[in-house]
Amino acid sequence: MLETLLIASPDGRIIAYDPYTGTVLARFNGSRCPCNSIAIVGNNQFAVSHVSEQTGAGCVNLYYWWSKSCAQSIPIPEPVVPLTAMVDGSYLFAGGVSGHIHSLSVPSGDLIHSFSAHEHPVSCLAISSDGSLVLSGSDDGTIAVTPILLLLDSTFDIESRISGFNKFIGHESSVTGLSTGLGPCSGIMISSSLDWTCKVWNVVKGIHLQTVNFPGEMLCTVLDASETELYAAGADGIIYKRKLKVETKNQLAEGRETIVWGRIHSGAVAAIEMANYGRTLLAVSENGRICAWETENGKMTSSFCKKTGTVSSVVLVKGGGWFRKRGTEKGEFNGYGGTQEVGKMVKQVAEMGETLKVVAEDRGREISNLESAIEVNEKLLNLMLKEAKAIAKFEDSKLTLKLKK
Repeated sequence: MLETLLIASPDGRIIAYDPYTGTVLARFNGSRCPCNSIAIVGNNQFAVSHVSEQTGAGCVNLYYWWSKSCAQSIPIPEPVVPLTAMVDGSYLFAGGVSGHIHSLSVPSGDLIHSFSAHEHPVSCLAISSDGSLVLSGSDDGTIAVTPILLLLDSTFDIESRISGFNKFIGHESSVTGLSTGLGPCSGIMISSSLDWTCKVWNVVKGIHLQTVNFPGEMLCTVLDASETELYAAGADGIIYKRKLKVETKNQLAEGRETIVWGRIHSGAVAAIEMANYGRTLLAVSENGRICAWETENGKMTSSFCKKTGTVSSVVLVKGGGWFRKRGTEKGEFNGYGGTQEVGKMVKQVAEMGETLKVVAEDRGREISNLESAIEVNEKLLNLMLKEAKAIAKFEDSKLTLKLKK
């Protein structure tokens, strides 16, 4: 499977990398991205949060894979930071500094609902694996589990919001990340925090199942496919591995349930991702180093550093985002599919659109002509009917006069 790392910075461009070779695949400009601010939107777009340096106003910028410039900027009532989107890309959710979650329709950009989920800024967002719930964490340590249908209902009143979702205190400090397994919405959720812990929860009920303590602030987590092994990383640059189901009491007594998996050479770990069908663990540091380990044996397979500025957001694009290796003189690919291929595709789509437009216009004219013909025929029939009635009336008069004689 082709995979691509999309890395954003608050002070630089958004850059797409081959996560195994470090090759730059594309550069996108025009956004100053805070933490957790990238979301994949459907098959051909991604979204990033942007806060204007001049005005402080918030918006969400949408990019197509084949263009380095922002294709659409959606204004938001307040500055927003974390983003997440439904798998089909039809709806986008943004977490605001007021604690609201804003739901947006794509591609129209219409604001559907602004929902008060927290009392402090939303720090992270995720969607459950079955696509039914929005999971949100806040700077005050609270976690909210909100049905997506509620966020898409613009008529939902304030009174019913109180019982419309599950909110609970998750941590003593800011929630830095939320992740779920591949099971249904009744499965588990992992939260990481600046309070030096990661916690395991029942997604819907908000029941605390387990706490894992670490020697520093935790910034990100990921589960393996079996949901039995947790990988966590944070400010100390170390990736930890923890068995969620301890097999024996000796393992617990000897403290071997949590091990040091690997280490980024310098800087805090900004993100970790499970790649290559779970066979590879990717980690990106805040200073731009990208490392890959084989999950089976813990062997590091690649490590390289990219000068991207401070890394604030990372997302792994499964399927590679349709990049095609069409190199340039600078060794970059300049976009998904290559400029020539995408240009050809765009031209074909445009031509199809024009053809459909002509067909629609022709059909419209045909319908209009048919309606006119029907109208003319109705008038002719009415005239013929009137004439027939007049003739019949005249014949009746003649017959009456003849009978009288």
